[in-house]
Amino acid sequence: MASSTMRAAQAVTAGGEFVMATVPVPEPGPGQVRIKVHACGVCAGENIVRLGLFGAQLPRVPGHEVAGVVDALGPGVTAWQAGDRVGIGWHGGSCFVCDPCREGDFTNCVDRKIVGLHYDGGYAEYMVAPQDALARIPDALSFEEAGPLMCAGITTFNSLRNSGARPGETVAVHGIGGLGHLAVQFADKMGFRTVAINRGRAKEELARQLGADEYIDSNEGSAGEALARLGGAAVILSTVGSSPAQSDLVQGLKPNGRLLIVAADHQPIDVSPDALVFGRRSVGGWYSGNAKDSEETMAFAALKGVRPMVETHPLEQAEAVFQSMGKAQFRAVLVP
Repeated sequence: MASSTMRAAQAVTAGGEFVMATVPVPEPGPGQVRIKVHACGVCAGENIVRLGLFGAQLPRVPGHEVAGVVDALGPGVTAWQAGDRVGIGWHGGSCFVCDPCREGDFTNCVDRKIVGLHYDGGYAEYMVAPQDALARIPDALSFEEAGPLMCAGITTFNSLRNSGARPGETVAVHGIGGLGHLAVQFADKMGFRTVAINRGRAKEELARQLGADEYIDSNEGSAGEALARLGGAAVILSTVGSSPAQSDLVQGLKPNGRLLIVAADHQPIDVSPDALVFGRRSVGGWYSGNAKDSEETMAFAALKGVRPMVETHPLEQAEAVFQSMGKAQFRAVLVP
């Protein structure tokens, strides 16, 4: 470390823009690791701290798709050494003593920490995190590739591998964007008959290149009905926050099928009880994962050739990149 200060993008006022600042380089405390950030993905989840939600204490450095190198160790750190390639995602640490933690369900820790909300994240040159929250990055992945796998990657991989779908069954991915383009790749590599669902035909060729066996244009009518005509899906993974669209998708589930939601517009989903009772269909959600899940996500991606499509931008453009996030093909990454 050459300087005692660093550049960082901060959420300073609730609802305001991200602001570049010069701040002290953080020092790791007991059980903590300092990371020299090499890349940090840009995610809509940053809106939580940007809007001052969930008790956010401002100013705060956002960013929860972090990839970098261990730079310094706090007292008592045993799992890491300086120079290790590591990442950290949405889940930023567990208490280890609540009931979910004692059951091994660290993601649902009642006192879980969220990176970029409960402590400063990766829109900076350096950050500090608990040693238990870090995931090892395989050598096969670049930092720019690893960053988005810390959130978009782990969410789609973890939800699919825990969905109950078996190889050969039909899995539909709703939305071919930042999450969906990874979900299609994971679904294909897991051996599912993969159906991509998106508005318009502009992404059909890309979806098929990523591994989709079938493509449904939701602009041409009910995507749920179209999916039913293909025989129905064992699982539909919805990566688009649209409750009306998600309501429509339920009719595309085959008996015992499951709609899994990983993106929301925070509005109720209208589902007929008949669709659930007759056919034993279900609607559920999936929430990220812990550091071990991140390691397994990256290991699978490295093994099977799953890669995020990224656009890199300098850290100083954090605000502009966040504002134009929907225009990225498909994941924007900040590079300090």
